[in-house]
Amino acid sequence: MASKVRLYVDHPLSKGQPVPLDRAQANYLFAVMRLEPGAVLSLINGRDGEWDAQVSQGNKRGGVLTCLEQTQAMRLPPDLWLVFAPIKKARTDFMVEKAVELGVARLVPVQTDFTNERMRADKLQSHAVEAAEQCGGLFVPPVDDQVKLDTLLGGWGDRQILFCDEELVGEALDLTSLTAGAWAIFIGPEGGFSARERDLLRAMSQAHAISLGPRILRADTAAVAALTLWQSTLGDWT
Repeated sequence: MASKVRLYVDHPLSKGQPVPLDRAQANYLFAVMRLEPGAVLSLINGRDGEWDAQVSQGNKRGGVLTCLEQTQAMRLPPDLWLVFAPIKKARTDFMVEKAVELGVARLVPVQTDFTNERMRADKLQSHAVEAAEQCGGLFVPPVDDQVKLDTLLGGWGDRQILFCDEELVGEALDLTSLTAGAWAIFIGPEGGFSARERDLLRAMSQAHAISLGPRILRADTAAVAALTLWQSTLGDWT
């Protein structure tokens, strides 16, 4: 029986495939989780589904796992990006965690007129990996380097935009006119998008401004609400 331990590895997974462990992974499995040779755990790599693997050898400095059999075929999330302005660290981490759980294909941090926080993509990427390991996901969305919103929109293609506009608070929500395809949800920073940025988004034919109910939501709450609405209407919950 597989253990509850679930690990992301950047390595091909197939029957009989040996999987080497780096020092951090080995320390986690053998010093923290106390696994021993012969123990079985679950592996994901974002490409080959989920596999049971057995500990062939290991100590807290390194080790080798051997793939046994596939337990879940690969399943990709919908073609949905979350474009968000970083906020305070704990709340940004929460937003990334919930985005992975809810199913996004890419995370795009942006610098807006009111953004006061900076983030490191590698730190958020590690957080995305941990979220996928813990929630049973098979795919780990890439986290882009932070980019200016104007720069991002200047090179925007045909991807549709669901723009959460706090100026529409209290208006009726209607997503029935939206069609399936490639989408991005835009979430502003604390204080929301500036008037200039709202005008820029509203001028784009790809953008669809929506209300998220009768109350103004914090940015991390808005992200969860918008992702839930989109997934239940156009995503893989339907």
